[in-house]
Amino acid sequence: LTPLLPPIDHRNRGMRTRLGCLSHKSDSYNDFTAILPDKPNRALKRLSTEEATRWADSFDVLLSHKYGLAAFRAFLKTEFSEENLEFWLACEDFKKTRSAAKLAAKAQRIFEEFIDVQAPREVNIDFQTRELTRRNMQEPSLSCFDQAQGKVHSLMEKDSYPRFLRSKIYTDLLSQTQRRLS
Repeated sequence: LTPLLPPIDHRNRGMRTRLGCLSHKSDSYNDFTAILPDKPNRALKRLSTEEATRWADSFDVLLSHKYGLAAFRAFLKTEFSEENLEFWLACEDFKKTRSAAKLAAKAQRIFEEFIDVQAPREVNIDFQTRELTRRNMQEPSLSCFDQAQGKVHSLMEKDSYPRFLRSKIYTDLLSQTQRRLS
């Protein structure tokens, strides 16, 4: 007798995909071309040890550097938590919206993708923050995601950022920039 398989739950498809990719993920990046934007070989040559070392000064320094942001994104992908950074970046982009007509549509898209319960890339925020953001959606403004964005920033800063600094991705990147000097 063959056991009956449970019906397919399409909401869990993303989790199955993530688990299926687990064996392909690694905390090591010997080839940094995969994480660096633009022309990666030239970018890695231009990245100085001093710049990469400064990423350890503060989380905001890391986020403000395009290669630091790329390396941090690659690290978050190994932890399956890149939605936090993607949400934070979407909020930063949202704050630059100047068209009132586009504001509500952009806000709705961000809410549905990251904030709503069962969102495809739901971020980990508390119930009160989620509900405040839901209320803010009734009259979207440039600040409607501020509290949620702040919570996600704080979570990344206190949790993911210290692990990134200890990660093989970061230490290998530092080593590679130092070897170029030798």
